[in-house]
Amino acid sequence: MQLNFTDLSANQRYHLMTQTIIPRPIAWVLTDSGDENYNLAPFSYFTAVSSKPALLMISVGKKPNGDNKDTLTNVLKNKKMVIHIAAEHQAEIVTQTAATLAHGESELANAGLTTSAFDDFPLPRLTQCDIAYGCELYEIKELGDIPQTLIFVEVKQLYINDTVVSQDAKERLNIAADKVKPLARLGGGEYASITAPFSIQRPE
Repeated sequence: MQLNFTDLSANQRYHLMTQTIIPRPIAWVLTDSGDENYNLAPFSYFTAVSSKPALLMISVGKKPNGDNKDTLTNVLKNKKMVIHIAAEHQAEIVTQTAATLAHGESELANAGLTTSAFDDFPLPRLTQCDIAYGCELYEIKELGDIPQTLIFVEVKQLYINDTVVSQDAKERLNIAADKVKPLARLGGGEYASITAPFSIQRPE
């Protein structure tokens, strides 16, 4: 089967892209809606894009009514966000936090999640996640007719749970993916977990 994307609607393209670009990591993003009322939302259009500067990117669409999503509204105002890597056992809660709520209504309270202080960063992190990036807004780009918003953020702080990290003989940090058990996104309502990690030596 071969499909010509020029013949497809935006919804058809989205459906096919999300089912074929698999698995996708999930950015579980915490932002401040004001008065320490935190918004939390998952995004699977998410990736690392640069190491110098250390940049991550999430792609954010609109709410069903066409308004900006709270994540975009908050980061435009406060210039900060915390991106978490969710675990496979949190799939149900991650999905709950994708619900469209009124601005200022916190997904954390609805999901029973808690936060911990993020040293040297103004926003807290989710206590329940092994990995969290404290990020500052770097750049925003809008694409398409709707439009879709690309949010580029620079990593300022990285939290890693001590139970999932070790140090090798060269004093490099190694993250145990099989302990993190990261949650991945597939198409529709499907998610995936990793199987046993394996290594292959790259050629010189």
